[in-house]
Amino acid sequence: MNNLPTKVEMNFIQEVQNRLGNASKQSGLTTGRVRSISSSLFSTLEDRSLNTVLNYCEQLLAERKWELGVIAYDWAYKVRKLYREDTFYIFERWLKEYVSGWGDCDDFCTHAFGELLGQYPHLLPKVMDWTHYSDFWVRRASAVILIYPIKKGMLQGMDPYIISDKLMDDSHDLVQKGYGWMLKILSMAKPEEVFHYLLKNKSQMPRVAFRYALEKLTPAQRAVLMEK
Repeated sequence: MNNLPTKVEMNFIQEVQNRLGNASKQSGLTTGRVRSISSSLFSTLEDRSLNTVLNYCEQLLAERKWELGVIAYDWAYKVRKLYREDTFYIFERWLKEYVSGWGDCDDFCTHAFGELLGQYPHLLPKVMDWTHYSDFWVRRASAVILIYPIKKGMLQGMDPYIISDKLMDDSHDLVQKGYGWMLKILSMAKPEEVFHYLLKNKSQMPRVAFRYALEKLTPAQRAVLMEK
């Protein structure tokens, strides 16, 4: 039988690690390979209810290993059709407790967490609170989480510029790159709107954020923005 053990058996993590073998990021384990293993493992689950799957994810995240985190965020995304509004608070806790850098932040927020925000756009004010958080990846998350809804046409009244305004003067380059990336994705859907936003804020916006944001605009628009 390939079915995973239940939570009460407490050997779930060992089963996952057996599938991974001794491979690690340091030994060349790729995200693609981990995702392949993740899909294979998920297919063996008999109980795919939201609570059960998120409990498995929590166990994986608690191990604080990169490869197990990839599986956790992947499984959280796989049950996206079951999200409830209060799932936001579980995900927010994961962001603050288990994420520890920009890579985990982006993996989580551009899939599972971004999807959840797209489903419940009225929760954007809670995301705005992250813009003042002490850990830079939480501040970055406040912008990166909008990338998925933008791509999927799920903004539904959300104003991404509220986030970029709040992050405008953030001193961390990865936060600057994060909201610049968000604006770049937005420019693919609303080029004129982003162009005028950048024109208005070019003197204040850090150069790294500014250059990220204008990458997908037309050559003519970029030329105007790059004028001194």
